[in-house]
Amino acid sequence: MSEPASRTVDLLRALAIPVRPASVLGVLMIVSALTEGLGLVLLGPMLMLLSSNHHATALGIPLTLGPLLALFVVLVILRAVINLARSLSALSLETGLVDNLRRRAWHALLHCDWRVLSAMRQSDNASLLISSIDRVGLGVNQLLVAASTIVTLGGLSFAALVISPLVGLGGLCGGAVVLLAYRSLRSRAAQQGEELGLAYSRVHGRLGEGLGTLRLIKSLSSEAAAKKAVLGGFARLTDLRVAFQRDVGIGQLALQTGAALVLALLVWIAAARWQLGAAAILPLAALFARAVPLVGGLQEAWQYWAYARPAIDTALALIRTTEAAREADEGEISAPAMNRAIALDSVTIQFAAAATPALDGITLTLTSGSITALIGPSGSGKSTLADLLSGLLSPDSGRIMIDGTALDGPHRQAWRARVAYVQQEPVLLAASIAE
Repeated sequence: MSEPASRTVDLLRALAIPVRPASVLGVLMIVSALTEGLGLVLLGPMLMLLSSNHHATALGIPLTLGPLLALFVVLVILRAVINLARSLSALSLETGLVDNLRRRAWHALLHCDWRVLSAMRQSDNASLLISSIDRVGLGVNQLLVAASTIVTLGGLSFAALVISPLVGLGGLCGGAVVLLAYRSLRSRAAQQGEELGLAYSRVHGRLGEGLGTLRLIKSLSSEAAAKKAVLGGFARLTDLRVAFQRDVGIGQLALQTGAALVLALLVWIAAARWQLGAAAILPLAALFARAVPLVGGLQEAWQYWAYARPAIDTALALIRTTEAAREADEGEISAPAMNRAIALDSVTIQFAAAATPALDGITLTLTSGSITALIGPSGSGKSTLADLLSGLLSPDSGRIMIDGTALDGPHRQAWRARVAYVQQEPVLLAASIAE
């Protein structure tokens, strides 16, 4: 298996695609392709009957025009019903995967250790949950489109091989050459997808900062600079989308031109060299006319998948990071009761990105019923100490004791339910006072 194919399989496994809905969708795709291929194969006997006004045979079975037309109509209706079921099944699978991925990411963030969460830029996480995972939906949708197209092309290829093996093989080789020729466009789509993810993160970050500091922006008369920063990010998003759509359009233009040339060449060879009659050439022409937009759709779906795949990588990377730092379940453990004091014994906190410890060997006792004020310059460790006392952080070394009970593991999470915490930034919740 090639590296891109292996990577795609790994991504699909990580997305945890449910087996039963995927199997049902696969069966619907196959049946749809078979009904379409069989309907096109019937064109040959119908043309023979119309041109010769006598009975035709297929596999030794006598055929007449009336039953043949009735079978054709039944196949068309059956295929329409199957395609409707296939579309609804694909939509259900796509939305289920996206919702599940968004649910997994949000759950992992909520239960991640605060030390890991505090090092993240939350606007990036908001961008992922809102925008990037929607692009995952686009990628899954296009992957399903590609799978359906491949199955349909398989049915058409089978029909073409039944009518004329040589012409059918020629068409298969032409389609394979086309898909290979578009590798550079798919690579560029993947790069554009990565750039789009970064652009979305920047836009979310700038919007969050701007909306949170509107009072300051207006007080400093900085509207022009704030406008330039945000609108520049939106302009970058537009440029990336336009560049991708331009590549898709160029690919379709080249495909249509090349397909017309290949179709004309195959028809000429079939008629002039292989002496095929109209009863064979016309169904083959119909098959190839149907196959050309399908090959174009396959290439476009493949390109969209490459475009959306970086968003899948980003979402899965976030889930892996936060799940690896998941806090232990508190279970039935109750919070320690503080009647005497909370004590810190030689507590040290060292953040990964910092050169020096945020807290280094702190020993402190806070007695029950007392009020303690911590003062010091910015960056001296006041917020880190508050996070330790509230149970958000655990020390790298040293201990925190509440009336002799160590504040660690599940005890630390249970303790948080008993702590009131007022942070520096004001937060307004969209809820009633009772809520």
